[in-house]
Amino acid sequence: MNVELYTESRRAQWDEYVRSSDKATFFHLIGWKRVVEKTFGYRPFYLLAEDHGCVQGILPLFLMRTLSFRKALISLPLAAYGGACAEDKDTENLLVEEAKTLTRRERIDYLELRNTEGKHPDLPIKDLYVTFQQELYEDPEKNLERIPRKTRRMIRQGGKHNLRAERGRDYLREFYHIYAQSVRNLGTPVFPFRLFTYLMEEFPQTCQILVVRHEGRIVSGVMTFFYKDQVLPYYGGALKEAFPLAVNNFMYWELMKYGCERGYKVFDFGRSKKGSGSFEFKKHWGMEPKPLYYQYYLNQLGQMPDLHPLNPKYQGMIHLWRRLPLAVTKVLGPKIVKYIP
Repeated sequence: MNVELYTESRRAQWDEYVRSSDKATFFHLIGWKRVVEKTFGYRPFYLLAEDHGCVQGILPLFLMRTLSFRKALISLPLAAYGGACAEDKDTENLLVEEAKTLTRRERIDYLELRNTEGKHPDLPIKDLYVTFQQELYEDPEKNLERIPRKTRRMIRQGGKHNLRAERGRDYLREFYHIYAQSVRNLGTPVFPFRLFTYLMEEFPQTCQILVVRHEGRIVSGVMTFFYKDQVLPYYGGALKEAFPLAVNNFMYWELMKYGCERGYKVFDFGRSKKGSGSFEFKKHWGMEPKPLYYQYYLNQLGQMPDLHPLNPKYQGMIHLWRRLPLAVTKVLGPKIVKYIP
C-alpha cells in the first residue's frame, strides 16, 4: 500500500471511487476541488492510497490561511463534510498519518478533518456542528404528514399567499442577490459570485436553483446539489420582508417534494451550529440532529481554532457588518471570506 498525491490523470479513478463508496460525499468529488481552486486559489493536497493500481482510499485537503494568520490544512473548506474515505481502518489511518506528516513538513499550524463520524481517538473533537437528514417517501403526502403540525401549517400558509416555485439555471443572478442580502443580515461575509458560476459550470446536471415568487417578484432562492440518492440544499436565503409569508418553509417543502417525486431517497438539510437559528429551524421539521465530528491535529496550536460566528470575540464585527450597505458587503465580503475555513 502506498499514498500518492492526486494528478489529473487519476480523475476518473478518483471520482469512480467516490461514487462507489458509501462513506464519500458530494464534496469529495474532483469537481469540488476544481471549484475551490478556481474561486480562492487554495493549494490542494489530494491524497490517494492505492494497492497494485487499485484505489483503496482518498483524503482531499486544501492549504489555506485563516483570519488569524494561521496556516490550516482543511478537509474540506467550504464543505459541510470531508475527511478520509477508505476500504478499511488501516488504510484510513495511513491517509490521516500522511496528512499529519504533511502538516509537520509544511509547518502548518493545524489539520482539520470534517468527519461525519468520530474516527480518530487520538485527535480532539469540536462539539459544535450537527447535520439533519431524513429519508424520503415516494409519496409527497406521506412526507408532508411526517412534518410537525406547526411547520405543516406554515407550508400551507405559503400556498395561501400564492407563493410559486420555479427552477432554472437562468435565475443565478437573482438567487445571488437574495443570498447576499440574507448573509449580510446574519452578519456574515458573502462568497463571490464566481463561486456559484463555477458550481453551475462544474455540475451542470446536479447543481440546480429553485426560486420562489410572490406577486411576480422573486423573494427567496436555494442552490441545491443532487448526489447519488440525496437532495442537498446548500446555499439559500430569503428577503426579510417575505418572512411573514412563511417563504422558507414553503421553499424547502417544494424542494423536498421535487426530490421525492424524482426518486431521491434522502433529504440532507446540511450542517448547523448548535444553538443557531438554522439549527432551530431544521429541528421544527421533525429531523433529529446528528453530530458531526470535526477533528484536529494541533501541530503549532495550543487549542482548537474558534473561527465561527458564535464566538463572542466576533460579535462586534457581526453587528457592524449587518449595518453595512449591501453593495459594500458584495465588494468586501469575498475578500474576507477567503480566509474563513
